[in-house]
Amino acid sequence: MQKFKQALDGYFEIGKRGSSFKVETFAGATTFLAMCYILTLNPSLILNDFGHATPMWASVFIATVFGAIIGTLLMALVAKMPYAQASGMGLNSQVGALIGGATGAASGSVGFNFGTSMFLVLISGVIFLALTMIPCGRNKETGALISLREKIFDGIPAGIRAAIPVGIGLFIALIGFKNSGIVISTPATLVSLVDLTSWELGNGACQAMVCLFGLLLIAILSHANVKGATIIGILGATLLAMPLGCVSWDTIAGNGGVTWAFWDNFANFFSFDPENGGAFFACFTQLDFSTGGAHGVMLAIMTVVSFCMIDMFDTMGTIMGCATKAGLVDKEGKPLNYGKCMYADAIATVAGACLGTSTVTTFVESGAGVAAGGKTGFTALVVAGLFLLSIFIMPVFAFIPSAAAASALIYVGVLMMSQVKNVDFTDIRIAVPAFLAIVIMPFGYSITNGIGLALISYVVIAFVCWLIDLSKYSLAKKAYDRKGGSADGAKVYDVAYGENGVVYTEEATDAPAKPAFPISVMTAIVAALFLVYFFVPKG
Repeated sequence: MQKFKQALDGYFEIGKRGSSFKVETFAGATTFLAMCYILTLNPSLILNDFGHATPMWASVFIATVFGAIIGTLLMALVAKMPYAQASGMGLNSQVGALIGGATGAASGSVGFNFGTSMFLVLISGVIFLALTMIPCGRNKETGALISLREKIFDGIPAGIRAAIPVGIGLFIALIGFKNSGIVISTPATLVSLVDLTSWELGNGACQAMVCLFGLLLIAILSHANVKGATIIGILGATLLAMPLGCVSWDTIAGNGGVTWAFWDNFANFFSFDPENGGAFFACFTQLDFSTGGAHGVMLAIMTVVSFCMIDMFDTMGTIMGCATKAGLVDKEGKPLNYGKCMYADAIATVAGACLGTSTVTTFVESGAGVAAGGKTGFTALVVAGLFLLSIFIMPVFAFIPSAAAASALIYVGVLMMSQVKNVDFTDIRIAVPAFLAIVIMPFGYSITNGIGLALISYVVIAFVCWLIDLSKYSLAKKAYDRKGGSADGAKVYDVAYGENGVVYTEEATDAPAKPAFPISVMTAIVAALFLVYFFVPKG
């Protein structure tokens, strides 16, 4: 047993990264508890069925579990990093909108059936995998090959990369506030604080108190350096939720739409019959592109582009945020084993589409486990094991209220906000794009939208500023030449810019430096793709 433990330690580098099996286990459980809501929410969003009434709902639930297991195991065993994967929020809603367009006769909108929608997810995953596999140069220090996807990441300006974790922290916190009911929508102000003066069992005020209690408990235990503070906070909040009426006892009994009869669900899942919930390989057995004509073709193309962009930048942003917080970055600030993380993400998307679930991506809730001390792939291994267990005892995990899990998400947001000190707000070329990245992620409810608008604004601002600096350089160079400037260091005058044009000030010996072009090729390409993503109609 001791040799096996030592082998695991050596494989995952647990001791080398300053962690322990106990901490990694707690971290894995924390991540799982923070993200297990996806198991019931994902099939509801994809199928537009929140009543859990159809056989397909149970099948997509199983597909969601298998997709999460495959993606998270790849993170654990290949990338050896503490990140968990599952069907991404936002992406599943987009698939649901596609299917809703095909089935909602009243709306008359263009859409596709379940199998065709999964096929589009599959195509985006294949493209995604190709971007991960295509080499695009070598690392100057190690000589290792760099993938095209990694090259895209390297092309993002450092200032924007520093802002991404901050925006993700706010985004995670907003998810927590929303899931707990602390922040609610209102027609007048868009968002507002829940009414804390109205107390009825199970209402919004009770849920808010459950979440706030969990948050305060996590904060106090963290200050006392209690290991597993986050998971203790979640469980403590769950205990408080019981007398406040914020838990569903029907769920634990298997009567709330999450059944204990998993064997029947498996039979339906592998049946290949859409009427009985045959989600497995539906991307091939239920393929139908006859909907919508040319309009449908454009919708399909832009859907694939959207899936690729969202998955790429959600994963990049999430891994960047989690790795930065945990110190799992190299000297250049790049996440460790970044290329392998990208492989794991891309392969999981392809596998998930074949199983019958939307794009599998790295979850922002991985930050909860990282905050609990997770630093290695053993954390992800624990998460994968709990996902496997959830197939058989899902009612137990579904019993934990979303308000309790939300306390961990808000705490992660607090921790990730500390990265704002690394953003250089003195350079306006970085300040505005970084600000957009930070605020659009929560306000636009999308990591991808925040990164996209940040990159577009950076390209525009940096390009115009470069043109201005280039014109200044031209004037300075002419002044330098007129004053006898030469390569051997003859005395010339520096140039200042007054209201009436060029003003000569103090003597200097250096020729004016030509401003370097600030936009990398990759940044320009990605910004152009984002322009397509944002402004080309998708349907």
